[in-house]
Amino acid sequence: MRRGGSWDNYFQPVTDSGREAGRTFCSRGGRRGGAPAPRSAPFASLGPALVNGCTGKMGKAVAEAAVSAGLQLVPVTFSSKEKPSRTLQVGSMDMHVHGPSEREYILSSVLDEFPNLVLVDYTVPDAVNDNAELYCKLGVPFVMGTTGGDREMLYKTVQDANVYAVLSPQMGKQVVAFLAAMEIMAEQFPGAFSGYHMEVMESHQAGKLDTSGTAKAVISCFQKLGVSFNLKQIKKIRDPKKQLDMVGVPEEYLSGHAFHLYHLTSPDETVSFEFQHNVCGRSIYAEGTVDAAMFLYKKVQSKADKKIYNMIDVLREGNMR
Repeated sequence: MRRGGSWDNYFQPVTDSGREAGRTFCSRGGRRGGAPAPRSAPFASLGPALVNGCTGKMGKAVAEAAVSAGLQLVPVTFSSKEKPSRTLQVGSMDMHVHGPSEREYILSSVLDEFPNLVLVDYTVPDAVNDNAELYCKLGVPFVMGTTGGDREMLYKTVQDANVYAVLSPQMGKQVVAFLAAMEIMAEQFPGAFSGYHMEVMESHQAGKLDTSGTAKAVISCFQKLGVSFNLKQIKKIRDPKKQLDMVGVPEEYLSGHAFHLYHLTSPDETVSFEFQHNVCGRSIYAEGTVDAAMFLYKKVQSKADKKIYNMIDVLREGNMR
Protein backbone atom coordinates (compact mmCIF):
# COMPACT_ATOMS: atom_id res chain seq x y z
CA MET A 1 0.00 0.00 0.00
CA ARG A 2 1.31 3.47 -0.79
CA ARG A 3 3.08 5.44 1.94
CA GLY A 4 0.79 7.81 3.85
CA GLY A 5 -2.47 5.89 3.79
CA SER A 6 -4.67 3.41 2.02
CA TRP A 7 -5.60 3.56 -1.64
CA ASP A 8 -9.12 4.68 -0.73
CA ASN A 9 -7.65 7.66 1.10
CA TYR A 10 -5.54 8.68 -1.86
CA PHE A 11 -8.44 10.49 -3.51
CA GLN A 12 -9.42 13.34 -1.24
CA PRO A 13 -12.91 14.90 -1.59
CA VAL A 14 -12.85 17.40 -4.43
CA THR A 15 -13.61 21.03 -3.64
CA ASP A 16 -15.88 23.19 -5.79
CA SER A 17 -12.84 25.11 -7.04
CA GLY A 18 -11.08 21.88 -7.96
CA ARG A 19 -14.14 20.60 -9.76
CA GLU A 20 -14.40 23.87 -11.69
CA ALA A 21 -10.76 23.52 -12.71
CA GLY A 22 -11.47 20.02 -13.98
CA ARG A 23 -14.51 21.32 -15.82
CA THR A 24 -12.38 23.98 -17.52
CA PHE A 25 -9.72 21.42 -18.49
CA CYS A 26 -12.25 19.00 -19.91
CA SER A 27 -13.96 21.62 -22.07
CA ARG A 28 -10.80 22.80 -23.81
CA GLY A 29 -10.40 22.10 -27.48
CA GLY A 30 -13.96 20.99 -28.18
CA ARG A 31 -17.60 21.64 -27.58
CA ARG A 32 -19.12 20.88 -24.21
CA GLY A 33 -20.64 17.42 -24.20
CA GLY A 34 -18.14 16.02 -26.68
CA ALA A 35 -19.77 17.27 -29.89
CA PRO A 36 -17.07 17.86 -32.51
CA ALA A 37 -16.51 21.34 -33.88
CA PRO A 38 -17.52 21.87 -37.51
CA ARG A 39 -14.76 21.09 -40.00
CA SER A 40 -14.17 21.59 -43.65
CA ALA A 41 -14.76 18.52 -45.78
CA PRO A 42 -11.50 17.66 -47.56
CA PHE A 43 -12.31 13.94 -47.32
CA ALA A 44 -15.70 14.04 -49.03
CA SER A 45 -14.30 11.94 -51.87
CA LEU A 46 -13.83 9.03 -49.48
CA GLY A 47 -16.34 6.23 -49.48
CA PRO A 48 -19.50 5.95 -47.43
CA ALA A 49 -19.52 4.98 -43.76
CA LEU A 50 -22.12 3.13 -41.70
CA VAL A 51 -22.05 3.34 -37.90
CA ASN A 52 -23.56 0.34 -36.14
CA GLY A 53 -24.67 1.53 -32.72
CA CYS A 54 -25.98 5.06 -33.28
CA THR A 55 -28.60 4.33 -30.62
CA GLY A 56 -25.76 4.59 -28.08
CA LYS A 57 -23.91 7.75 -27.08
CA MET A 58 -20.55 6.67 -28.50
CA GLY A 59 -21.99 5.53 -31.82
CA LYS A 60 -23.93 8.76 -32.18
CA ALA A 61 -20.80 10.80 -31.41
CA VAL A 62 -18.90 8.94 -34.15
CA ALA A 63 -21.72 9.50 -36.64
CA GLU A 64 -21.69 13.24 -35.89
CA ALA A 65 -17.89 13.35 -36.22
CA ALA A 66 -18.08 11.51 -39.55
CA VAL A 67 -20.52 14.08 -40.93
CA SER A 68 -18.34 16.95 -39.65
CA ALA A 69 -15.33 15.40 -41.39
CA GLY A 70 -17.19 15.28 -44.70
CA LEU A 71 -17.78 11.54 -44.88
CA GLN A 72 -20.93 10.24 -46.53
CA LEU A 73 -22.91 8.75 -43.65
CA VAL A 74 -25.29 5.97 -44.65
CA PRO A 75 -28.59 6.65 -42.80
CA VAL A 76 -28.84 3.11 -41.42
CA THR A 77 -27.94 1.71 -38.02
CA PHE A 78 -28.78 -1.32 -35.89
CA SER A 79 -30.12 -1.89 -32.39
CA SER A 80 -29.94 -4.83 -29.99
CA LYS A 81 -33.70 -4.48 -29.50
CA GLU A 82 -35.85 -6.53 -31.83
CA LYS A 83 -38.41 -3.75 -32.30
CA PRO A 84 -36.55 -0.47 -31.89
CA SER A 85 -37.97 2.96 -32.65
CA ARG A 86 -37.64 3.20 -36.40
CA THR A 87 -35.79 6.52 -36.76
CA LEU A 88 -33.07 8.38 -34.89
CA GLN A 89 -31.91 11.95 -35.40
CA VAL A 90 -28.18 12.49 -36.00
CA GLY A 91 -27.59 16.14 -36.76
CA SER A 92 -30.03 16.94 -39.54
CA MET A 93 -30.18 13.31 -40.72
CA ASP A 94 -32.84 10.72 -39.96
CA MET A 95 -31.21 7.36 -39.29
CA HIS A 96 -33.27 4.22 -39.92
CA VAL A 97 -32.89 1.79 -37.01
CA HIS A 98 -33.21 -1.98 -37.54
CA GLY A 99 -33.35 -4.86 -35.06
CA PRO A 100 -31.03 -7.91 -34.86
CA SER A 101 -33.13 -10.16 -37.10
CA GLU A 102 -32.85 -7.63 -39.95
CA ARG A 103 -29.09 -7.09 -39.73
CA GLU A 104 -27.86 -9.42 -42.44
CA TYR A 105 -30.55 -8.59 -44.98
CA ILE A 106 -30.31 -4.82 -44.47
CA LEU A 107 -26.51 -4.77 -44.44
CA SER A 108 -26.41 -6.85 -47.63
CA SER A 109 -28.77 -4.37 -49.27
CA VAL A 110 -26.61 -1.44 -48.14
CA LEU A 111 -23.52 -3.13 -49.59
CA ASP A 112 -25.29 -3.58 -52.92
CA GLU A 113 -25.89 0.17 -53.03
CA PHE A 114 -22.58 1.20 -51.43
CA PRO A 115 -19.93 -1.39 -52.41
CA ASN A 116 -17.11 0.80 -51.04
CA LEU A 117 -18.67 0.92 -47.58
CA VAL A 118 -16.59 1.02 -44.39
CA LEU A 119 -18.49 0.05 -41.25
CA VAL A 120 -17.82 1.27 -37.70
CA ASP A 121 -19.00 -0.78 -34.72
CA TYR A 122 -19.87 0.81 -31.37
CA THR A 123 -22.32 -1.66 -29.91
CA VAL A 124 -21.93 -3.72 -26.70
CA PRO A 125 -19.20 -6.15 -25.53
CA ASP A 126 -21.47 -9.20 -25.79
CA ALA A 127 -22.13 -8.45 -29.48
CA VAL A 128 -18.50 -8.00 -30.58
CA ASN A 129 -17.86 -11.53 -31.86
CA ASP A 130 -21.27 -12.11 -33.44
CA ASN A 131 -21.10 -8.77 -35.23
CA ALA A 132 -17.57 -9.46 -36.47
CA GLU A 133 -18.68 -12.82 -37.86
CA LEU A 134 -21.46 -11.09 -39.80
CA TYR A 135 -19.14 -8.40 -41.18
CA CYS A 136 -16.64 -11.06 -42.22
CA LYS A 137 -19.36 -13.21 -43.79
CA LEU A 138 -20.44 -10.27 -45.95
CA GLY A 139 -16.86 -9.12 -46.59
CA VAL A 140 -17.36 -5.58 -45.31
CA PRO A 141 -14.27 -3.71 -44.02
CA PHE A 142 -14.86 -2.52 -40.47
CA VAL A 143 -13.47 -0.58 -37.53
CA MET A 144 -14.20 -2.33 -34.22
CA GLY A 145 -14.44 0.42 -31.63
CA THR A 146 -16.42 -1.69 -29.19
CA THR A 147 -14.35 -3.05 -26.31
CA GLY A 148 -14.75 -6.46 -24.70
CA GLY A 149 -15.72 -9.74 -26.28
CA ASP A 150 -13.22 -12.52 -26.98
CA ARG A 151 -10.40 -10.54 -28.59
CA GLU A 152 -8.37 -13.60 -29.65
CA MET A 153 -11.43 -15.04 -31.36
CA LEU A 154 -12.14 -11.65 -32.94
CA TYR A 155 -8.66 -11.50 -34.46
CA LYS A 156 -8.87 -15.10 -35.69
CA THR A 157 -12.30 -14.51 -37.25
CA VAL A 158 -11.00 -11.53 -39.22
CA GLN A 159 -7.77 -13.29 -40.15
CA ASP A 160 -9.57 -16.39 -41.43
CA ALA A 161 -12.00 -14.28 -43.47
CA ASN A 162 -9.16 -12.16 -44.93
CA VAL A 163 -11.21 -9.00 -44.40
CA TYR A 164 -9.79 -5.50 -43.88
CA ALA A 165 -10.29 -4.26 -40.32
CA VAL A 166 -8.98 -1.90 -37.66
CA LEU A 167 -9.14 -3.62 -34.26
CA SER A 168 -8.24 -1.51 -31.25
CA PRO A 169 -9.46 -1.29 -27.65
CA GLN A 170 -8.57 2.42 -27.66
CA MET A 171 -9.43 4.96 -30.37
CA GLY A 172 -8.17 8.18 -28.77
CA LYS A 173 -5.11 9.13 -30.81
CA GLN A 174 -3.17 10.77 -27.99
CA VAL A 175 -3.90 7.90 -25.61
CA VAL A 176 -2.77 5.46 -28.30
CA ALA A 177 0.48 7.41 -28.66
CA PHE A 178 1.00 6.99 -24.89
CA LEU A 179 0.32 3.25 -25.22
CA ALA A 180 2.82 3.02 -28.07
CA ALA A 181 5.46 4.72 -25.92
CA MET A 182 4.73 2.27 -23.10
CA GLU A 183 5.15 -0.67 -25.49
CA ILE A 184 8.49 0.68 -26.70
CA MET A 185 9.68 1.08 -23.10
CA ALA A 186 8.56 -2.46 -22.27
CA GLU A 187 10.37 -3.90 -25.30
CA GLN A 188 13.62 -2.00 -24.76
CA PHE A 189 13.84 -2.14 -20.96
CA PRO A 190 12.32 -5.45 -19.83
CA GLY A 191 12.44 -5.94 -16.08
CA ALA A 192 13.19 -2.27 -15.35
CA PHE A 193 10.47 -2.17 -12.67
CA SER A 194 11.08 -5.63 -11.19
CA GLY A 195 9.95 -5.79 -7.58
CA TYR A 196 7.81 -2.67 -7.79
CA HIS A 197 4.31 -2.71 -6.33
CA MET A 198 1.54 -1.28 -8.53
CA GLU A 199 -1.97 -0.02 -7.85
CA VAL A 200 -4.38 0.74 -10.69
CA MET A 201 -7.61 2.72 -10.70
CA GLU A 202 -9.94 3.17 -13.67
CA SER A 203 -13.19 5.13 -13.64
CA HIS A 204 -15.76 5.12 -16.44
CA GLN A 205 -19.44 5.96 -16.78
CA ALA A 206 -21.76 3.56 -14.96
CA GLY A 207 -22.96 2.03 -18.24
CA LYS A 208 -19.51 0.62 -19.11
CA LEU A 209 -19.73 -2.97 -17.94
CA ASP A 210 -16.30 -4.31 -18.86
CA THR A 211 -12.93 -3.42 -17.40
CA SER A 212 -11.00 -0.79 -19.33
CA GLY A 213 -9.16 -2.27 -22.30
CA THR A 214 -6.69 0.62 -22.10
CA ALA A 215 -5.87 -0.24 -18.49
CA LYS A 216 -5.30 -3.87 -19.50
CA ALA A 217 -2.93 -2.78 -22.28
CA VAL A 218 -0.90 -0.52 -19.97
CA ILE A 219 -0.77 -3.23 -17.30
CA SER A 220 0.54 -5.69 -19.89
CA CYS A 221 3.43 -3.30 -20.56
CA PHE A 222 4.22 -2.98 -16.86
CA GLN A 223 4.17 -6.76 -16.54
CA LYS A 224 6.84 -6.93 -19.25
CA LEU A 225 8.75 -4.32 -17.25
CA GLY A 226 8.79 -6.76 -14.34
CA VAL A 227 5.77 -5.74 -12.27
CA SER A 228 3.70 -8.58 -10.81
CA PHE A 229 0.04 -7.63 -11.15
CA ASN A 230 -3.24 -9.50 -11.51
CA LEU A 231 -6.07 -7.87 -13.47
CA LYS A 232 -8.40 -8.67 -10.57
CA GLN A 233 -6.48 -6.07 -8.55
CA ILE A 234 -7.76 -3.21 -10.73
CA LYS A 235 -9.88 -0.80 -8.72
CA LYS A 236 -12.85 -0.30 -11.05
CA ILE A 237 -15.06 2.67 -10.13
CA ARG A 238 -18.56 2.98 -11.58
CA ASP A 239 -20.37 4.69 -8.68
CA PRO A 240 -21.14 8.30 -9.74
CA LYS A 241 -20.88 9.60 -6.15
CA LYS A 242 -17.36 8.17 -5.74
CA GLN A 243 -16.42 9.46 -9.18
CA LEU A 244 -17.57 12.95 -8.23
CA ASP A 245 -16.25 13.14 -4.67
CA MET A 246 -13.14 10.94 -4.75
CA VAL A 247 -11.90 10.80 -8.34
CA GLY A 248 -12.76 14.39 -9.30
CA VAL A 249 -14.79 13.75 -12.44
CA PRO A 250 -16.68 16.94 -13.41
CA GLU A 251 -20.39 16.38 -12.85
CA GLU A 252 -21.39 16.98 -16.47
CA TYR A 253 -19.03 14.18 -17.56
CA LEU A 254 -20.17 11.47 -15.16
CA SER A 255 -22.06 9.93 -18.08
CA GLY A 256 -19.02 9.94 -20.36
CA HIS A 257 -15.44 9.85 -19.09
CA ALA A 258 -12.35 7.64 -18.83
CA PHE A 259 -9.97 8.28 -15.93
CA HIS A 260 -6.93 6.05 -15.35
CA LEU A 261 -4.22 6.09 -12.68
CA TYR A 262 -1.22 3.76 -12.28
CA HIS A 263 0.88 4.17 -9.13
CA LEU A 264 4.14 2.25 -8.70
CA THR A 265 6.24 2.02 -5.53
CA SER A 266 9.72 0.56 -5.09
CA PRO A 267 10.18 -2.39 -2.71
CA ASP A 268 11.58 -0.11 0.03
CA GLU A 269 8.95 2.60 -0.68
CA THR A 270 11.60 5.26 -1.30
CA VAL A 271 10.76 5.71 -5.00
CA SER A 272 7.38 6.13 -6.64
CA PHE A 273 6.10 6.71 -10.16
CA GLU A 274 2.64 7.80 -11.24
CA PHE A 275 1.07 7.71 -14.68
CA GLN A 276 -2.33 9.27 -15.27
CA HIS A 277 -4.54 9.92 -18.30
CA ASN A 278 -8.03 11.38 -17.99
CA VAL A 279 -10.57 11.92 -20.73
CA CYS A 280 -13.84 13.83 -20.42
CA GLY A 281 -16.49 13.35 -23.08
CA ARG A 282 -16.31 11.25 -26.24
CA SER A 283 -14.88 13.57 -28.89
CA ILE A 284 -11.31 12.20 -28.66
CA TYR A 285 -12.60 8.70 -29.46
CA ALA A 286 -15.01 9.87 -32.14
CA GLU A 287 -12.31 11.83 -33.98
CA GLY A 288 -9.86 8.94 -33.76
CA THR A 289 -12.47 6.49 -35.03
CA VAL A 290 -13.19 8.67 -38.06
CA ASP A 291 -9.46 8.80 -38.80
CA ALA A 292 -9.36 5.00 -38.54
CA ALA A 293 -12.26 4.68 -41.01
CA MET A 294 -10.51 7.01 -43.48
CA PHE A 295 -7.28 5.06 -43.06
CA LEU A 296 -9.04 1.74 -43.66
CA TYR A 297 -10.84 3.02 -46.75
CA LYS A 298 -7.51 4.00 -48.30
CA LYS A 299 -6.01 0.60 -47.49
CA VAL A 300 -8.93 -1.16 -49.16
CA GLN A 301 -8.74 1.05 -52.25
CA SER A 302 -4.98 0.52 -52.57
CA LYS A 303 -5.44 -3.25 -52.14
CA ALA A 304 -2.85 -3.29 -49.35
CA ASP A 305 -1.36 -6.71 -48.58
CA LYS A 306 -1.84 -6.27 -44.85
CA LYS A 307 -5.47 -6.66 -43.79
CA ILE A 308 -5.63 -6.26 -39.99
CA TYR A 309 -4.55 -2.98 -38.38
CA ASN A 310 -4.65 -1.22 -35.03
CA MET A 311 -4.61 2.44 -34.03
CA ILE A 312 -0.83 2.52 -33.83
CA ASP A 313 -0.83 1.76 -37.57
CA VAL A 314 -3.22 4.68 -38.06
CA LEU A 315 -0.90 6.97 -36.09
CA ARG A 316 2.15 5.85 -38.03
CA GLU A 317 0.46 6.66 -41.32
CA GLY A 318 0.87 10.31 -40.33
CA ASN A 319 -2.05 11.76 -42.31
CA MET A 320 -4.55 12.34 -39.52
CA ARG A 321 -6.54 15.53 -39.34
